[in-house]
Amino acid sequence: MEQISQAFLTFIDSWGYLAVAILMAMENACIPVPSELILGFAGYLVSAERMTFTGAMIAGMIGGMAGSIFAYVVGATGGRKFVDKYGKYFLIKKSHVDLAQNWFDKYGIRAVFFSRMLPIIRTFISLPAGFAKVKFPPFLFYTFAGSLPWTALILYAGVLLGDNWEYLLELGHKFSVAFIIVSILIIAWLYFRKKK
Repeated sequence: MEQISQAFLTFIDSWGYLAVAILMAMENACIPVPSELILGFAGYLVSAERMTFTGAMIAGMIGGMAGSIFAYVVGATGGRKFVDKYGKYFLIKKSHVDLAQNWFDKYGIRAVFFSRMLPIIRTFISLPAGFAKVKFPPFLFYTFAGSLPWTALILYAGVLLGDNWEYLLELGHKFSVAFIIVSILIIAWLYFRKKK
């Protein structure tokens, strides 16, 4: 895994924005590439003035959206049986798909938004949305709305950490949980304020 991670970093170092977009597409197409690795390193490159924040952000979002759409289409056209049969060839664990499926079954289309900030589930949530053949426009909206803050925050954390960006890999899961708690509190506050 360390060698693969190093290969990804070399790819980003050499190809810049294109590599960020491709790797984020892979992560969101259910190939387990940690976004903390991709965006954290991109953030470091921004801090080293070898990328711009806006460019890295756009590349990350384009890749993430493309990968999510691909996974949705696979889920909608192939179904669960197809993914269970062929997913292993793409390092897709059945247990990870089950986790995303349970989350989707419990919260429906809203899970597509919140799961973008949760470890493991964010990579696989597009599949159960595809299995359920949810309407495409709401899927796109929730995917974009959930991916935008996560992409911006991880990228910015990489910028702030600079040479120490690798701390994001260690803090990844804790960071995800903290981020979703803060997001829920902000949304609840906005909701009650609007109600008032």
